Amino acid sequence: MQFSSNPAIIETERPAPGPGQLLIRTELAGLGLGLVRMLKAGKLSELGGEMVGTVAAVGADLSPEWLGKRVGGVVFGEVYAEYVLAVPQLITEIPEGVDAADALVVVRGGLIAQGVLKTSRFAAGESVLITGAASGTGHLAVQLAKALGASRVIAAVSSSGKAEFLRECGADAVVTYDEPWGEPVDVVLDGVGGDLVQRGADALAPHGRLVAFSAGGGAVDAGSLLAGLKTVTGFSVGLLSRTRLDLLDSWRAELWELLAAGKLRPRHTVLPLERLGEGVALIESRRNLGRLVVRMA
Repeated sequence: MQFSSNPAIIETERPAPGPGQLLIRTELAGLGLGLVRMLKAGKLSELGGEMVGTVAAVGADLSPEWLGKRVGGVVFGEVYAEYVLAVPQLITEIPEGVDAADALVVVRGGLIAQGVLKTSRFAAGESVLITGAASGTGHLAVQLAKALGASRVIAAVSSSGKAEFLRECGADAVVTYDEPWGEPVDVVLDGVGGDLVQRGADALAPHGRLVAFSAGGGAVDAGSLLAGLKTVTGFSVGLLSRTRLDLLDSWRAELWELLAAGKLRPRHTVLPLERLGEGVALIESRRNLGRLVVRMA
């Protein structure tokens, strides 16, 4: 595929799975800020991200039981292709009856939201503030915090126009980045980075914990943590996918249960591939609510 406001489809040979690889026929693929930046830079072969599809072939060393399974997860390149190569460690089978777009939002965004809450050592009855709260991951973090017993969930966003959406997701309060955030909180989940990392640390109550999971960088003055015994932790699923697959599998099982129980309600906008340019414009203008999903078929 070549990207422009109207992407062009390029015919290529169907890839063959090597050792330890699955070949998946793609049904849906996600679209987020990181992918938009790579699309605009022309780095099409590096477009990794989440997808949902059906296993079409397996490497010689993998079980044929994978064939025909409906799966979702993350691939490292060319996610906007009819067929993609994946490794089993980053793929999970989708339970029967789960909507494909719901599954796509959960397999990555849900896993990250679950992971940052677990990493924060969140306990029922605590208060949580989430930046980037209307994003594909952020809106699920809002829902998960409520489902797991948060006393108060504050959603922080760039625009007050996202308030109704976030209240529907379960937020008790919605604040913008340019206004006061209110009373100190026990946990901050930062999905934006930059200056908001320090601001999040400043918003913590004594013994509060901030988990940063954005690629946006940012810095914290260590001195600002001392008096309140505050902590700041980074989070990414990359290391866990190499060292703690058992932990990720348990988190996924919890997510599917919450989805089945209606406690997790993924929000998404699905666009056909030929309208990819519209999705890019939505993300660049920060107008997207929930996850943007691209239908490949």
